[in-house]
Amino acid sequence: MQLSAKQVYRILLFLAVAVNFSGLFLTIIGPDGSLYASIAKKMAVNNNFIELFGNGTDWLDKPHFPFWVTALSFKIFGIHYWSYKLPAVLFLLMGAAYTWQFAKEQYNVSIANWAVLILLTAEHIILSNTDVRAEPYLTGLIIASVYHFHKTVTNNRFLHLFLGSLFAAFAIMTKGMFALIPIGAAIGGHLLIRQNWKEILNWRWLIAFILIGIMIIPELYSLYYQFDLHPEKEVFGKKNVSGIRFFFWDSQFGRFFNTGPIKGKGDLSFFIHTTLWAYLPWSIMLYVAIYQQIKKGLRKEKVVEWYSICGALATFLLFSLSKFQLPHYLNIVFPFFAIITADYLYQLQNRKALNIFNGIHFGISVLVIFLVAALYLIFRPAETNWLAAFIIAVLFFAAILWPWKWENNIKEKIIVRGVVSIVAVNLFLNWIFYPALLQYQGGTTAARFINQQYPGAPVVQLKSRFSYTLEFDLNDTLITVPSLADTAGLKKPFLLFVLNADDTTSVVEPVKEFPNFPVSKLNGRFVDHRKRDAQLQYFRLYEIKAAE
Repeated sequence: MQLSAKQVYRILLFLAVAVNFSGLFLTIIGPDGSLYASIAKKMAVNNNFIELFGNGTDWLDKPHFPFWVTALSFKIFGIHYWSYKLPAVLFLLMGAAYTWQFAKEQYNVSIANWAVLILLTAEHIILSNTDVRAEPYLTGLIIASVYHFHKTVTNNRFLHLFLGSLFAAFAIMTKGMFALIPIGAAIGGHLLIRQNWKEILNWRWLIAFILIGIMIIPELYSLYYQFDLHPEKEVFGKKNVSGIRFFFWDSQFGRFFNTGPIKGKGDLSFFIHTTLWAYLPWSIMLYVAIYQQIKKGLRKEKVVEWYSICGALATFLLFSLSKFQLPHYLNIVFPFFAIITADYLYQLQNRKALNIFNGIHFGISVLVIFLVAALYLIFRPAETNWLAAFIIAVLFFAAILWPWKWENNIKEKIIVRGVVSIVAVNLFLNWIFYPALLQYQGGTTAARFINQQYPGAPVVQLKSRFSYTLEFDLNDTLITVPSLADTAGLKKPFLLFVLNADDTTSVVEPVKEFPNFPVSKLNGRFVDHRKRDAQLQYFRLYEIKAAE
């Protein structure tokens, strides 16, 4: 049966959306995901939507918006892995919808369709919907804000100005003031290059800043209430810490200049090589697309819009100059990347170049089959979901064989191979690899054991070995103490949860041991089943009873 282009697109879109939901029920990956989930859990359970608490104390590192949204999800659906991840996936899908609308208005429906497929199948987008942090929220909010601010320029309606400001304010309350940079660079860069001075100096931007300032008041009040009103609180090892100053300066400019409490090491090339894998399978095409668009601009050839490349490159450059760098930071400009890539592929007429990209995607499809097979054989999961394995195998073969039907339509071959192969890889990760891997997340397995075998029992852990996964997954009371000596004054009975390296409790035998490895920091020795045991530490659970 011959499928129409519309039917093929619908199949690919279904696969692209489905793979972003495929990690919804997967155990939350620590430490960051579990930490953020625990903060939102406390917020929902205590009905305290003003203060953030993490690691057993006041927590200042991130703004409130994702925690508000997640806590609301917990209040509506209950506290589950999926109710933590669902809002993030929905915000990402909102970003995909805005990407489609923006690309359709700037270009055409075909480019919009391809841009959505490229965005939803960029590798780190899918990973970020499995290991949820702030980026799925930001990805949706930033492209939404750019779209509505763009619409204020074209039709001057206050509704678009209001919505652009609202989404920008939400982005600021997700990551801080630097969230304005991709938005401002996209709008400002486009208008500057077009020399649209009238719009650059329009009064609406002052109104937008005022609206944003009003809309972030809930964040500022929360920080003032929790920190500025309490100079006696110790944060980052200091007292008299201002939450508002941290929000406006230390969390953003402090990281950029490496003068804040959270420091890093900078590498100018970090995001260049990070994009190669984070934007797979589209990364090579992206680099060529950016080069070609810049070349067209320098030659003064017609370029449809400059929003995408200005927003993307300004952010890319800023992050590259920053001293604090993490791979997921770039996700927020992937909608811009997707539009640039889709436009380049659509406009590309050079048969040789098309054949090269088709060969690259064919090579990626074949390569990932061998990589997935090798990973499976080396890791040796204790159990395998064979239905999932069958679906994944079908998709892999589809990625190789299905595009052969389009002998003359190389562009569709490139899209199909890219989408289907990356979907197959990530279904393998979410349905087979991660479920086996997360058996070595000791806090999670311990919490499940305690919930089942010791319901209602208080659990004590050491502050130096604070387990966010234990905190989120545990149904009952968790007490944190500075050291083992501090457990002497606690009311017995209780359960003591310690890492073997800290264990000086030799008087009694542990109830159970739980193998542990920091699964977000994999290394080759742990992945290799023959060398794994030497990489493991063990959490031990003791039952401390009252003296008889």
